[in-house]
Amino acid sequence: MSEEVLALLMEHRPEFLRFVEQKVGSRAAAEDLVQDAFVRGLDRAEALHGKESLTVWFYRVLHHAVIDHYRRRGTSERALAAMAREFEEAQPPEVERARAICPCVGRVADTLKPEYAEALRRVSMEGTRLPQFAREVGITSRNAAVRLHRARKALKKQLQVSCGACASEGCLDCTCGEPGAGGCGPATA
Repeated sequence: MSEEVLALLMEHRPEFLRFVEQKVGSRAAAEDLVQDAFVRGLDRAEALHGKESLTVWFYRVLHHAVIDHYRRRGTSERALAAMAREFEEAQPPEVERARAICPCVGRVADTLKPEYAEALRRVSMEGTRLPQFAREVGITSRNAAVRLHRARKALKKQLQVSCGACASEGCLDCTCGEPGAGGCGPATA
């Protein structure tokens, strides 16, 4: 890229930032989008001729960057909303199934981060509805859904370390935590 093209784009950078910031409502997001547009567009800018065509073209690049930003953001928000709905609509576990759950689950859950342990205990074990749990701990339903998802993922990982083969079978009707069974231990190969 010629120094002339770069200098021209840099000369208009404040205008580009204002344009994008008005569209996305965040200075930080605008900075990121303009920077990304500079990086992606520099190779193609060389082929343009004239000051006017370069700035008009770069505004189009920025316009498309803003559209892509909202598409990515919308996709992410829709995924989080779907996850929150899934957790909200989930029914509490049946009493019989709750009794069949490995006793190690509670023990291992208590070793997780306190907010993860609380989410698992309240929502998954006690059957508290996700929106109610979110209100009680002062977070949004979406944040509660993400917290619960991460807690379940961390629990699964820790159970696999603690219970080994038992965990890979689902930890249902487990005998590893019963007296005389020797408890759970790391998986052996």
